[in-house]
Amino acid sequence: MGLHSNLTMNAMFSDSQAGFPTARPRRLRQGVTLRRMVRETRLSVDQLVLPMFAIAGHGHEVPIDAMPGHARMSSDLLAERAARAFAAGVPAVLLFGVTEHKDELGTKSFDPHGEVQEAIGAVKRVAPEMVIITDVCLCEYTSHGHCGILRAGQVDNDVSLEALARAAVSHADAGADIVAPSDMMDGRVGAIRAALDSHGHQDVAILSYAAKYASGFYGPFREAAGSTPSFGDRRGYQMDPANGREALREVALDIAEGADMVMVKPAVAYLDVVAAVRQITTLPVAAYHVSGEYSMIKAAAARGWLDERTVALEVLTGITRAGADLVITYYAEDAAAWLKETL
Repeated sequence: MGLHSNLTMNAMFSDSQAGFPTARPRRLRQGVTLRRMVRETRLSVDQLVLPMFAIAGHGHEVPIDAMPGHARMSSDLLAERAARAFAAGVPAVLLFGVTEHKDELGTKSFDPHGEVQEAIGAVKRVAPEMVIITDVCLCEYTSHGHCGILRAGQVDNDVSLEALARAAVSHADAGADIVAPSDMMDGRVGAIRAALDSHGHQDVAILSYAAKYASGFYGPFREAAGSTPSFGDRRGYQMDPANGREALREVALDIAEGADMVMVKPAVAYLDVVAAVRQITTLPVAAYHVSGEYSMIKAAAARGWLDERTVALEVLTGITRAGADLVITYYAEDAAAWLKETL
């Protein structure tokens, strides 16, 4: 055994005599205050976005069975809940429209008196400082449930772009601050940016669902929005869950087309993608904690299998730790209250 080895062994022996190990990471875990001081990731209410479902009428509320705590609401009730969330600190909502008036072309998506358009105005009246993000897609408005317009039984990407752009402009006309195309048509960010600019909406931002996967976690949402495809699936335009590098290409393309923010959806099963996207862009990165991810926690908590608050905050913190600047979550209102209690 050489001199270096002897010195190393002697050092180890001396450490043990002095109460080895000398390096004790748990020293910085003693007490609530110290843990807060050295915390690496800080989940803030400012990062949270609350998804909401708008329906027609007045005074109407339809609970969503698969998503306890959430409901489809007419614009008046939706605005009341949005205002309550804003008062609790939640800075933004993401609006989806649910309509009974569907057709092959999804024309209700750009109706100036549509469900989303009416909800935008209602929220702005009661919470004018709240940021309103609107989902731009055709699946809630088409009779077949696909995210684009069909030709010969297949989604026609290029034909769909005009309808998506019209929907985005109608949302901006109604007062939306940010439009969020979720359809996954190629070129839709560029088409929407051009349409917004040509209609005087240069200041309306685009949050692109840049890496949206063909996921099994969307089940409760499809019940809520009535957007299940009447045939086939969306694997031809949404991403394969097995692909990670492709997500970076999708993100790069959307940034080149003018996206102001990019999103990864779902979140929990795709934290590696969130982290990888964070590394390639300085734009804000959002992650969508989707309906199935929310409902799983709710179901397990209802059975007493886990503590809902602890797990929900852990998951939201994990999404932020992976690199998300914004987290779209059905837990936004609850999390706002929980975070205040932990300060």
